[in-house]
Amino acid sequence: MRARHTIIIGVGNPYRSDDAAGLAVARRIQQHAHDTITALEFAAVDLNLHECWGEYDSVILIDAVSSGSPPGTIFRFDPTMCPLPVSMFHTSTHSVGIGEAIEFARVMERIPRSILVYGIEGANFLPGEGLSPRVHSAVESLSDIVLREVENSREEERSATHA
Repeated sequence: MRARHTIIIGVGNPYRSDDAAGLAVARRIQQHAHDTITALEFAAVDLNLHECWGEYDSVILIDAVSSGSPPGTIFRFDPTMCPLPVSMFHTSTHSVGIGEAIEFARVMERIPRSILVYGIEGANFLPGEGLSPRVHSAVESLSDIVLREVENSREEERSATHA
């Protein structure tokens, strides 16, 4: 049986304002998902995160970051090239950060063929619900970017199989 194509995993805490950015992206993508995309929301990450992506060809993880950049800045990382800059994900309230979960998967030889991590620079990580305006705008933009990236990947795959 062929592996499913893409899983989108949004990570965050819905009760810490902008920390919910990854969840919001996953929710928006799920509204547009088709049979080759699955979008999940995770309020907590553990070292066994790789178990949920085991059957997928491609993984995209999305989380809020804190780097000192302007709120709403979107970052893109390819962990197959080098480890994530863990310091950017230090505002996490998750039991384990996605950087640690990815490195554990690497040690376990469970890194998928394609894995990307997107971060949205947050402005407010204090208790409360709702995203700040710039982060909300970035969620909308990143949702479109990710959907386009998945569609482009599908097109490239179709072209390669017909060539």
